[in-house]
Amino acid sequence: MLIPYDKLKQSLSGEALTNLMREFLLQQITDQGFDQTDSQALSQALPQVEAALKRGELVVEFSEEEESVAIRPADQVTASAFD
Repeated sequence: MLIPYDKLKQSLSGEALTNLMREFLLQQITDQGFDQTDSQALSQALPQVEAALKRGELVVEFSEEEESVAIRPADQVTASAFD
């Protein structure tokens, strides 16, 4: 299930949203493009991640099956998640 950005902002504290975005960035270090691990680089990248969430380029997906929440690129989320 996808969580719309507006609902996410209403449901999560600022700290929780920031932690979710940091987790996404840290996953990118091992998986793909993002290669900076220092706190300054992470802090600078957070607004970019939030902007991508607002634009719908990134989405927040909740998996009931795995009981997890993750940020994913919208083009990598299956169509069934939109239902």
